[in-house]
Amino acid sequence: MNVDVTALPGIGVRKDFEVRSGRRIGVVAHRDGDIDLIVSKLEDPDACAAQIPLTTDEAAVLANLLGAPQLVAKLNDDHRDLPGITTRQLPIGDNSPYDGRTLGETEMRTRTKVSIVAVMRAGQLHPSPGPDFTFTAGDLLVVVGTPEGLDAAAKILTHG
Repeated sequence: MNVDVTALPGIGVRKDFEVRSGRRIGVVAHRDGDIDLIVSKLEDPDACAAQIPLTTDEAAVLANLLGAPQLVAKLNDDHRDLPGITTRQLPIGDNSPYDGRTLGETEMRTRTKVSIVAVMRAGQLHPSPGPDFTFTAGDLLVVVGTPEGLDAAAKILTHG
């Protein structure tokens, strides 16, 4: 899929691509750091049907919503021939006891036998995080294990 990058003098950069419907979807990254989500009009790909300003946090959440499910689907597909193994996304919520704490402090593998294989943060994938990786509220953890282990991991991340 081709992403078109267009300089917008005095504004920033537009990055967009064409979706199946013929519309273009993308972002305008302003020089001042602002971000706009844009959707073109069907009949005119250069005209915006919608332009939605996003804060950095909102852009990060949107990136996580779009990126993490694809990673989970890929991992599920990769180990579909391994019965009893599942992949799930688990969030670090605002009230999680592990917000600001490291992966090692969760003792997740020892306590549940699951593995945290990646963390999606602010639209960035952090594969194979080590024990020193510090979690932040809003992170989406990609976790692999048994259904029981994943349920236990979700409880740990929520309640400690």
